[in-house]
Amino acid sequence: MSELPVKKTESIFDELQTMQERIMKRAYEIFDFNGNPGADLDNWLAAERELIWKPAIELSEKNNSFSVNVEMPGVDPKNIVIEVTSDELLVKAETREEKKEEKDRIYSELKMGSLFRSIRFPRKVDTDKVKAEFKNGLLTITAAIAESKEAKKVSIHAA
Repeated sequence: MSELPVKKTESIFDELQTMQERIMKRAYEIFDFNGNPGADLDNWLAAERELIWKPAIELSEKNNSFSVNVEMPGVDPKNIVIEVTSDELLVKAETREEKKEEKDRIYSELKMGSLFRSIRFPRKVDTDKVKAEFKNGLLTITAAIAESKEAKKVSIHAA
């Protein structure tokens, strides 16, 4: 089992915005080519399927930590990027297909391209206590739940 680095980040919003812009551009290209009015959602979903691979995940909570399993068969661990904030987790990777002759291929459902998955934690996590391991196509990320700060009474001192 190999451990992977987890990068703490301030905001995952920029990454999500960039992905949305790529999808929007491709959805427009599909619309422009097909010219099918009223098919905006279909065009958006088709563009999303073309541009990103959204792997299956499992989120669980045990022993005061969250565990996230991400199915990533065929992905090289050195191509995986993991970013974490106290609220969110972002997993992304690029997968490339070995060069094969198109004429030899009869059928393929293999996922290739950009893998992208964003997960919002139900509660805040301690970004210093996040670990990631990859084994047999399964990425396992554990994140300790941040200790909650109790509300504190503040006394007022009159001058």
